[in-house]
Amino acid sequence: MDCIFCRIANGEIKGDVVYQDDEVVGFRDLNPQAPHHVLFVPRRHVATVNEFDDADATLIGKLVLAAGKVAADLGVADEGYRLVTNCNGNAGQTVFHVHLHMLAGRVMRWPPG
Repeated sequence: MDCIFCRIANGEIKGDVVYQDDEVVGFRDLNPQAPHHVLFVPRRHVATVNEFDDADATLIGKLVLAAGKVAADLGVADEGYRLVTNCNGNAGQTVFHVHLHMLAGRVMRWPPG
């Protein structure tokens, strides 16, 4: 498999990693859309949100909790941050490994896109 996010998560490709544990890795986006733009990925390859099932509930929660920890570490948790997950092409997913975007450091507008 030639998944760039798998390769970053397992250390084959250097990324600006800001969080990691046994199941989740967080790294800065190479094309940031906000002053703080961090991607959180499961270490296990999951192509889209559609592949998750009930057994993945804990992993999904760990992605969100990791984002909250990094937001707090960056000092942006209280002012606010946005979490986004895209699923498939029409939603804007370009890398087919589930990832949670954490965007912060600027005012977010609504609707988003």
